[in-house]
Amino acid sequence: MAHDRLSALFINCTLKPSPQTSNTDGLMDVVRAVMETQGVTVETVRAVDHDIAPGVQTDMREHGFERDDWPMIQQKVLDADILVIGTPIWCGEKSSVCTRVIERLYGWSGELNDKGQSIFYGRAAGCVVTGNEDGAKHCAMNLIYSLQHIGFCIPPQSDCAWVGEAGPGPSYCDDGSGGPENDFTQRNAVFMAWNLMHMAKLLKAAGGFPNEGNDRRAWKAGARFGHPNPEYR
Repeated sequence: MAHDRLSALFINCTLKPSPQTSNTDGLMDVVRAVMETQGVTVETVRAVDHDIAPGVQTDMREHGFERDDWPMIQQKVLDADILVIGTPIWCGEKSSVCTRVIERLYGWSGELNDKGQSIFYGRAAGCVVTGNEDGAKHCAMNLIYSLQHIGFCIPPQSDCAWVGEAGPGPSYCDDGSGGPENDFTQRNAVFMAWNLMHMAKLLKAAGGFPNEGNDRRAWKAGARFGHPNPEYR
């Protein structure tokens, strides 16, 4: 299967609205470029440019909010084979915008596909992290766990990060930061891009993730899929 049958959505969770320079976007661009050279259709959403209501429902306009742009972004997630979430680090954590994005994704995880699985099954996901302080692996750990928990498939080496010297200093896109020249970061970004494409191709060719033993509708109807206690209810 050619890579040009794949599509990827990048959600940048920077706190900076467009057109301000985003260092997270700078590193995400390395991953995007690899995919684009292989023919993958790539789209990027800067979350802070949109009015994303807080909450864990599919459409928060039905829960007291006058406006909610998330359903539009959610459709882009569902249309893509690959999801990449990027975030800066603040106080050792992913950004507040990123937390809201994860919460809204979580709100859709109860929706089912035609196999009775979480609607996110059959899609690959990874993350990009940047900052001037420690916390890159902590943020990646949190994001990767969250994404797999709601149904995304996580390939090996599905994260990349760059962290500058502790304290105030140059960020990834700044002159002299060393970020674009850092071999470890650049290698991980390239490996991440390829592994996401490999995983997405495998899933697409297989028609998604098998639903043997993970069909929520069958479980609700009484199927127990080999549960060690046949009387379990």
